[in-house]
Amino acid sequence: MKNIYTILTLSIALLVASCGSEDKKPIVDNSPAISVKTSQVAANGNSPFLSVSGKIQATNSADLSTRMMGYVNKVYVNVGDKVRKGQLLVSINNSDLQAKRAQVNAGITEANAALSNAQKDYNRFKNLFADNSASQKEMDDMTANYEMAKARVEAANQMKNEINAQFAYSNITAPFSGTVTSKNVEAGNMANPGVPLISIETPGNFEVMAMVPETEISAIKKGSTVDVMVKSINKTIKGKVKEVSTSAKNTGGQYLVKIDLDKTEANILSGMFTTVQFPVERKATSSMVLIPTEAIVTNGQLSGVYTVSQSNTAILRWLRLGRTFGDQVEVLSGLNADEAYIVSAEGKLFNGAKITIQ
Repeated sequence: MKNIYTILTLSIALLVASCGSEDKKPIVDNSPAISVKTSQVAANGNSPFLSVSGKIQATNSADLSTRMMGYVNKVYVNVGDKVRKGQLLVSINNSDLQAKRAQVNAGITEANAALSNAQKDYNRFKNLFADNSASQKEMDDMTANYEMAKARVEAANQMKNEINAQFAYSNITAPFSGTVTSKNVEAGNMANPGVPLISIETPGNFEVMAMVPETEISAIKKGSTVDVMVKSINKTIKGKVKEVSTSAKNTGGQYLVKIDLDKTEANILSGMFTTVQFPVERKATSSMVLIPTEAIVTNGQLSGVYTVSQSNTAILRWLRLGRTFGDQVEVLSGLNADEAYIVSAEGKLFNGAKITIQ
Protein backbone atom coordinates (compact mmCIF):
# COMPACT_ATOMS: atom_id res chain seq x y z
CA MET A 1 0.00 0.00 0.00
CA LYS A 2 2.86 2.39 0.83
CA ASN A 3 4.42 1.80 -2.61
CA ILE A 4 1.11 2.58 -4.33
CA TYR A 5 0.90 5.97 -2.49
CA THR A 6 4.47 6.76 -3.51
CA ILE A 7 3.82 5.99 -7.20
CA LEU A 8 0.62 8.08 -7.10
CA THR A 9 2.45 11.05 -5.55
CA LEU A 10 5.18 10.92 -8.21
CA SER A 11 2.59 10.79 -10.97
CA ILE A 12 0.80 13.86 -9.66
CA ALA A 13 4.13 15.75 -9.35
CA LEU A 14 5.07 14.92 -12.94
CA LEU A 15 1.64 16.04 -14.14
CA VAL A 16 1.93 19.41 -12.33
CA ALA A 17 5.46 19.94 -13.67
CA SER A 18 4.23 19.19 -17.16
CA CYS A 19 1.41 21.75 -16.85
CA GLY A 20 3.80 24.37 -15.45
CA SER A 21 6.19 23.96 -18.36
CA GLU A 22 3.32 24.56 -20.78
CA ASP A 23 2.43 27.84 -18.97
CA LYS A 24 6.02 29.17 -19.35
CA LYS A 25 6.08 29.12 -23.16
CA PRO A 26 7.88 32.24 -24.49
CA ILE A 27 5.66 35.08 -25.76
CA VAL A 28 6.31 35.85 -29.41
CA ASP A 29 6.29 39.54 -30.39
CA ASN A 30 4.31 39.66 -33.63
CA SER A 31 4.17 43.47 -33.88
CA PRO A 32 5.53 44.87 -37.17
CA ALA A 33 8.98 46.42 -37.20
CA ILE A 34 9.18 50.22 -37.41
CA SER A 35 11.04 51.55 -40.43
CA VAL A 36 13.73 54.04 -39.38
CA LYS A 37 16.52 56.11 -40.88
CA THR A 38 19.86 56.18 -39.11
CA SER A 39 22.95 58.30 -39.30
CA GLN A 40 26.52 57.85 -38.19
CA VAL A 41 27.98 60.11 -35.51
CA ALA A 42 30.72 62.27 -36.95
CA ALA A 43 33.38 63.92 -34.80
CA ASN A 44 34.09 67.49 -35.80
CA GLY A 45 37.47 68.92 -34.85
CA ASN A 46 36.61 72.49 -35.81
CA SER A 47 33.46 74.24 -34.59
CA PRO A 48 31.70 75.99 -37.50
CA PHE A 49 31.12 79.16 -35.48
CA LEU A 50 30.94 80.56 -31.98
CA SER A 51 27.45 80.34 -30.44
CA VAL A 52 26.37 82.26 -27.29
CA SER A 53 23.09 83.15 -25.64
CA GLY A 54 21.51 86.58 -25.85
CA LYS A 55 18.36 88.54 -25.15
CA ILE A 56 16.40 90.99 -27.31
CA GLN A 57 15.67 94.48 -26.08
CA ALA A 58 14.39 97.70 -27.66
CA THR A 59 17.09 100.06 -28.89
CA ASN A 60 15.30 103.01 -27.31
CA SER A 61 13.75 102.27 -23.91
CA ALA A 62 13.41 104.00 -20.55
CA ASP A 63 12.26 103.27 -16.99
CA LEU A 64 10.68 106.44 -15.63
CA SER A 65 10.87 107.27 -11.93
CA THR A 66 10.73 110.32 -9.69
CA ARG A 67 13.15 112.05 -7.33
CA MET A 68 10.43 112.99 -4.86
CA MET A 69 8.21 111.05 -2.47
CA GLY A 70 4.47 111.57 -2.62
CA TYR A 71 1.08 110.01 -3.30
CA VAL A 72 0.14 109.38 -6.91
CA ASN A 73 -2.81 111.52 -7.97
CA LYS A 74 -3.47 109.86 -11.31
CA VAL A 75 -1.98 107.49 -13.88
CA TYR A 76 -2.99 108.56 -17.38
CA VAL A 77 -1.83 105.52 -19.41
CA ASN A 78 -2.06 101.72 -19.47
CA VAL A 79 0.25 99.00 -20.75
CA GLY A 80 0.22 98.93 -24.54
CA ASP A 81 -0.81 102.57 -24.98
CA LYS A 82 1.07 104.61 -27.57
CA VAL A 83 2.39 107.90 -26.20
CA ARG A 84 4.00 110.96 -27.76
CA LYS A 85 7.01 112.88 -26.52
CA GLY A 86 6.11 115.22 -23.65
CA GLN A 87 2.76 113.54 -22.90
CA LEU A 88 1.79 113.49 -19.21
CA LEU A 89 1.92 109.93 -17.86
CA VAL A 90 1.76 110.18 -14.05
CA SER A 91 0.97 113.07 -11.69
CA ILE A 92 2.17 113.05 -8.07
CA ASN A 93 0.73 115.13 -5.24
CA ASN A 94 2.88 118.28 -4.94
CA SER A 95 1.12 120.32 -2.25
CA ASP A 96 4.33 120.49 -0.23
CA LEU A 97 6.19 121.86 -3.24
CA GLN A 98 3.51 124.48 -3.74
CA ALA A 99 3.98 125.59 -0.13
CA LYS A 100 7.75 125.77 -0.60
CA ARG A 101 7.33 127.76 -3.80
CA ALA A 102 5.10 130.27 -1.97
CA GLN A 103 7.78 130.62 0.71
CA VAL A 104 10.47 131.10 -1.94
CA ASN A 105 8.40 133.75 -3.75
CA ALA A 106 7.96 135.61 -0.45
CA GLY A 107 11.69 135.40 0.15
CA ILE A 108 12.38 136.80 -3.31
CA THR A 109 10.06 139.74 -2.62
CA GLU A 110 11.82 140.41 0.68
CA ALA A 111 15.28 140.11 -0.88
CA ASN A 112 14.37 142.52 -3.70
CA ALA A 113 13.07 145.07 -1.19
CA ALA A 114 16.29 144.79 0.83
CA LEU A 115 18.34 145.16 -2.35
CA SER A 116 16.44 148.31 -3.36
CA ASN A 117 17.03 149.85 0.06
CA ALA A 118 20.71 148.84 0.07
CA GLN A 119 21.19 150.31 -3.40
CA LYS A 120 19.73 153.64 -2.29
CA ASP A 121 22.04 153.76 0.72
CA TYR A 122 24.99 152.81 -1.47
CA ASN A 123 24.26 155.57 -3.99
CA ARG A 124 23.74 158.17 -1.22
CA PHE A 125 26.99 157.32 0.56
CA LYS A 126 28.81 157.20 -2.76
CA ASN A 127 27.88 160.85 -3.36
CA LEU A 128 28.76 161.79 0.23
CA PHE A 129 32.12 160.03 -0.10
CA ALA A 130 32.80 161.93 -3.32
CA ASP A 131 32.15 165.20 -1.42
CA ASN A 132 34.36 164.01 1.46
CA SER A 133 31.27 163.96 3.71
CA ALA A 134 31.56 160.23 4.49
CA SER A 135 34.50 158.22 5.74
CA GLN A 136 36.10 155.29 3.90
CA LYS A 137 34.80 152.95 6.60
CA GLU A 138 31.21 154.06 6.05
CA MET A 139 31.60 153.68 2.30
CA ASP A 140 33.03 150.18 2.69
CA ASP A 141 30.13 149.18 4.95
CA MET A 142 27.52 150.44 2.45
CA THR A 143 29.28 148.64 -0.40
CA ALA A 144 29.32 145.38 1.57
CA ASN A 145 25.64 145.71 2.46
CA TYR A 146 24.79 146.34 -1.19
CA GLU A 147 26.76 143.31 -2.41
CA MET A 148 25.19 141.07 0.25
CA ALA A 149 21.70 142.24 -0.75
CA LYS A 150 22.43 141.31 -4.39
CA ALA A 151 23.71 137.90 -3.27
CA ARG A 152 20.54 137.25 -1.25
CA VAL A 153 18.39 138.03 -4.30
CA GLU A 154 20.48 135.65 -6.42
CA ALA A 155 20.20 132.88 -3.79
CA ALA A 156 16.41 133.30 -3.61
CA ASN A 157 16.13 133.08 -7.41
CA GLN A 158 18.26 129.91 -7.50
CA MET A 159 16.07 128.38 -4.81
CA LYS A 160 13.06 129.12 -7.01
CA ASN A 161 14.78 127.33 -9.91
CA GLU A 162 15.34 124.32 -7.65
CA ILE A 163 11.67 124.22 -6.65
CA ASN A 164 10.59 124.52 -10.28
CA ALA A 165 12.89 121.62 -11.19
CA GLN A 166 11.28 119.48 -8.50
CA PHE A 167 7.88 120.22 -10.00
CA ALA A 168 9.07 118.42 -13.15
CA TYR A 169 9.41 115.24 -11.06
CA SER A 170 5.85 115.52 -9.80
CA ASN A 171 4.58 115.31 -13.38
CA ILE A 172 6.14 112.36 -15.20
CA THR A 173 6.15 112.92 -18.97
CA ALA A 174 7.28 110.76 -21.89
CA PRO A 175 10.90 111.53 -22.91
CA PHE A 176 10.21 110.20 -26.43
CA SER A 177 7.36 108.77 -28.49
CA GLY A 178 6.79 105.06 -27.98
CA THR A 179 4.68 102.38 -26.33
CA VAL A 180 4.06 101.76 -22.62
CA THR A 181 5.51 98.35 -21.74
CA SER A 182 4.89 98.27 -17.98
CA LYS A 183 2.96 100.19 -15.31
CA ASN A 184 4.10 99.67 -11.72
CA VAL A 185 1.92 102.22 -9.91
CA GLU A 186 -1.75 103.06 -9.44
CA ALA A 187 -3.56 106.14 -8.16
CA GLY A 188 -3.20 106.38 -4.39
CA ASN A 189 0.12 104.51 -4.24
CA MET A 190 3.16 106.12 -2.66
CA ALA A 191 5.82 107.03 -5.23
CA ASN A 192 9.36 106.60 -3.94
CA PRO A 193 12.54 108.12 -5.37
CA GLY A 194 14.31 105.89 -7.90
CA VAL A 195 11.55 103.24 -8.09
CA PRO A 196 10.35 102.75 -11.72
CA LEU A 197 6.76 103.89 -12.26
CA ILE A 198 6.31 103.57 -16.02
CA SER A 199 8.43 101.88 -18.70
CA ILE A 200 8.24 102.83 -22.36
CA GLU A 201 10.10 101.79 -25.49
CA THR A 202 10.15 102.62 -29.17
CA PRO A 203 8.91 99.56 -31.13
CA GLY A 204 10.46 98.41 -34.38
CA ASN A 205 14.13 98.93 -33.53
CA PHE A 206 15.70 96.07 -31.57
CA GLU A 207 19.12 95.00 -30.40
CA VAL A 208 20.53 91.90 -28.75
CA MET A 209 22.62 91.85 -25.59
CA ALA A 210 24.92 88.80 -25.68
CA MET A 211 27.38 87.60 -23.04
CA VAL A 212 30.64 86.15 -24.40
CA PRO A 213 33.12 84.19 -22.22
CA GLU A 214 36.63 85.51 -21.77
CA THR A 215 38.13 82.69 -23.83
CA GLU A 216 36.20 83.84 -26.92
CA ILE A 217 35.92 87.64 -26.65
CA SER A 218 39.18 88.34 -28.51
CA ALA A 219 37.69 86.78 -31.67
CA ILE A 220 34.65 89.12 -31.72
CA LYS A 221 35.12 92.16 -33.95
CA LYS A 222 33.01 95.31 -34.12
CA GLY A 223 31.06 95.58 -37.37
CA SER A 224 30.98 91.85 -38.14
CA THR A 225 27.72 90.31 -39.38
CA VAL A 226 26.12 87.60 -37.22
CA ASP A 227 23.10 85.27 -37.29
CA VAL A 228 20.61 85.67 -34.45
CA MET A 229 18.31 82.68 -33.89
CA VAL A 230 15.09 83.64 -32.05
CA LYS A 231 14.08 80.41 -30.34
CA SER A 232 10.45 81.20 -29.55
CA ILE A 233 9.46 81.94 -33.17
CA ASN A 234 12.07 79.71 -34.84
CA LYS A 235 13.44 82.55 -36.98
CA THR A 236 16.99 83.57 -37.89
CA ILE A 237 17.66 87.30 -38.28
CA LYS A 238 20.82 89.02 -39.46
CA GLY A 239 22.55 91.50 -37.18
CA LYS A 240 25.72 93.54 -36.88
CA VAL A 241 28.03 93.86 -33.87
CA LYS A 242 27.71 97.43 -32.57
CA GLU A 243 29.61 97.36 -29.27
CA VAL A 244 32.19 95.03 -27.73
CA SER A 245 32.94 95.49 -24.03
CA THR A 246 36.56 95.46 -22.92
CA SER A 247 35.82 94.79 -19.25
CA ALA A 248 33.98 92.05 -17.37
CA LYS A 249 34.37 93.67 -13.95
CA ASN A 250 30.63 94.01 -13.32
CA THR A 251 29.34 91.13 -15.47
CA GLY A 252 30.67 88.05 -13.68
CA GLY A 253 33.50 87.24 -16.09
CA GLN A 254 31.28 87.54 -19.18
CA TYR A 255 31.90 90.26 -21.76
CA LEU A 256 28.94 92.24 -23.07
CA VAL A 257 28.44 92.38 -26.84
CA LYS A 258 25.65 94.51 -28.33
CA ILE A 259 24.21 93.60 -31.73
CA ASP A 260 21.92 95.72 -33.90
CA LEU A 261 19.19 93.62 -35.55
CA ASP A 262 18.25 94.21 -39.17
CA LYS A 263 14.71 95.31 -39.98
CA THR A 264 12.46 92.27 -40.17
CA GLU A 265 8.81 91.34 -40.56
CA ALA A 266 9.20 88.65 -37.88
CA ASN A 267 7.09 89.20 -34.76
CA ILE A 268 9.93 89.74 -32.30
CA LEU A 269 9.43 91.34 -28.88
CA SER A 270 11.66 92.61 -26.11
CA GLY A 271 12.76 89.90 -23.70
CA MET A 272 12.89 87.05 -26.21
CA PHE A 273 15.89 84.75 -25.80
CA THR A 274 18.22 84.18 -28.73
CA THR A 275 21.28 82.25 -29.82
CA VAL A 276 23.87 84.48 -31.46
CA GLN A 277 26.17 82.77 -33.95
CA PHE A 278 29.42 84.59 -34.67
CA PRO A 279 31.19 83.52 -37.89
CA VAL A 280 34.42 82.70 -36.08
CA GLU A 281 36.49 79.68 -37.08
CA ARG A 282 38.34 78.39 -34.02
CA LYS A 283 40.26 75.20 -33.37
CA ALA A 284 38.72 73.01 -30.73
CA THR A 285 40.91 71.40 -28.11
CA SER A 286 39.29 68.03 -28.84
CA SER A 287 36.89 66.57 -31.37
CA MET A 288 33.26 67.48 -30.88
CA VAL A 289 30.35 65.10 -31.39
CA LEU A 290 27.53 66.90 -33.22
CA ILE A 291 24.07 65.50 -33.99
CA PRO A 292 21.01 67.23 -35.50
CA THR A 293 18.60 68.79 -33.03
CA GLU A 294 15.63 67.09 -34.73
CA ALA A 295 16.96 63.69 -33.56
CA ILE A 296 16.85 64.73 -29.88
CA VAL A 297 14.13 63.21 -27.67
CA THR A 298 13.16 65.19 -24.55
CA ASN A 299 11.42 64.09 -21.37
CA GLY A 300 11.21 66.90 -18.83
CA GLN A 301 14.77 67.96 -18.08
CA LEU A 302 16.26 64.93 -19.84
CA SER A 303 17.48 64.81 -23.44
CA GLY A 304 18.37 61.69 -25.37
CA VAL A 305 18.53 59.95 -28.71
CA TYR A 306 17.43 56.51 -29.98
CA THR A 307 20.25 54.15 -30.99
CA VAL A 308 20.19 50.71 -32.63
CA SER A 309 20.94 47.53 -30.68
CA GLN A 310 22.61 44.39 -32.13
CA SER A 311 19.17 42.71 -32.28
CA ASN A 312 17.71 45.59 -34.33
CA THR A 313 15.69 47.18 -31.53
CA ALA A 314 15.52 50.83 -30.49
CA ILE A 315 17.40 51.85 -27.34
CA LEU A 316 16.89 55.28 -25.77
CA ARG A 317 20.25 56.73 -24.75
CA TRP A 318 20.22 59.75 -22.38
CA LEU A 319 22.76 62.45 -23.26
CA ARG A 320 24.45 65.47 -21.76
CA LEU A 321 24.29 68.26 -24.32
CA GLY A 322 26.45 71.32 -24.84
CA ARG A 323 26.24 74.29 -27.16
CA THR A 324 24.00 74.60 -30.20
CA PHE A 325 25.55 75.21 -33.63
CA GLY A 326 22.81 76.07 -36.10
CA ASP A 327 20.66 72.94 -36.51
CA GLN A 328 23.18 70.77 -34.64
CA VAL A 329 23.91 70.31 -30.96
CA GLU A 330 27.10 69.25 -29.23
CA VAL A 331 27.02 65.95 -27.30
CA LEU A 332 29.24 66.11 -24.23
CA SER A 333 28.61 62.56 -23.02
CA GLY A 334 26.38 59.56 -23.71
CA LEU A 335 27.25 59.04 -27.38
CA ASN A 336 30.61 58.25 -28.91
CA ALA A 337 32.01 58.90 -32.34
CA ASP A 338 31.22 56.34 -35.08
CA GLU A 339 28.02 55.17 -33.29
CA ALA A 340 24.71 55.09 -35.19
CA TYR A 341 21.58 56.90 -34.03
CA ILE A 342 18.03 57.10 -35.37
CA VAL A 343 17.23 60.30 -37.25
CA SER A 344 13.59 59.63 -38.15
CA ALA A 345 11.01 56.85 -37.85
CA GLU A 346 7.75 55.95 -39.57
CA GLY A 347 6.11 55.14 -36.26
CA LYS A 348 6.31 55.88 -32.54
CA LEU A 349 9.55 54.63 -31.06
CA PHE A 350 9.97 53.23 -27.57
CA ASN A 351 12.61 51.26 -25.72
CA GLY A 352 12.84 47.77 -27.21
CA ALA A 353 10.76 48.53 -30.30
CA LYS A 354 11.57 46.34 -33.32
CA ILE A 355 13.05 48.39 -36.13
CA THR A 356 14.15 47.90 -39.69
CA ILE A 357 16.75 50.23 -41.15
CA GLN A 358 15.95 51.78 -44.49
